[in-house]
Amino acid sequence: MQYPPVPSPDVIEQQFRGALAAAERAEWPYRHWKLREVFPIDLCTGILTLPIVPPMLGPTDGTRNTYNVSRCFITPKMRDDFPTCAALSEALQRPAVARQLAETCDIPVEGSYLRMEYMQDTDGAWLEPHRDIPEKLFSMVIYLCTGPEAAGWGTDIYDAEVRWVARSNAEFDSAVIFVPGPATWHGFEKRPIVGVRRLMEINYVRSNWRDREQLTYPDRPIRLQ
Repeated sequence: MQYPPVPSPDVIEQQFRGALAAAERAEWPYRHWKLREVFPIDLCTGILTLPIVPPMLGPTDGTRNTYNVSRCFITPKMRDDFPTCAALSEALQRPAVARQLAETCDIPVEGSYLRMEYMQDTDGAWLEPHRDIPEKLFSMVIYLCTGPEAAGWGTDIYDAEVRWVARSNAEFDSAVIFVPGPATWHGFEKRPIVGVRRLMEINYVRSNWRDREQLTYPDRPIRLQ
């Protein structure tokens, strides 16, 4: 018996597209979309039970580059080793998903590449206010946080003058999508993490993305047909 059960790419696609269609769009302090029940619960369980040890953090500089060697991207090897990763990858690579993301976010996804990172932040992790680079066509953070304090582990949001204005709710299996731009400041203020703050970042990135080893399908660009 395989545990956890792995939902099919069809089921994953259907639930994700439904969550995207029902997303709440907001304009302040910059345009973003809030999604709920993004993935089937069995897929979430499959991600949370991946046999990947959270990185042991020493002093960090407020960027994920501090521990680049310990970061976990959903690569071809991850797809081969873990059925959960394979099913998720296939679902988000599909033309119907790509078309819906293109229409929702008004972005040119044809010829881009899928990039997915699984993050496990432990106490001491923090991110300085920053903007994602324009090579990311969209950025989506999916919260997979558990525990009594997990709701407070959302992303910190800043206005165009980099003043703190809000914090995302880190409700389990919820997500936020935005299109990187000049005012899309966000980060993670220093605060205690009791347990592990688990989340995923998913992007389509432009064809000139340099770090090809981070791509889910480095030889298979996104197609709309």
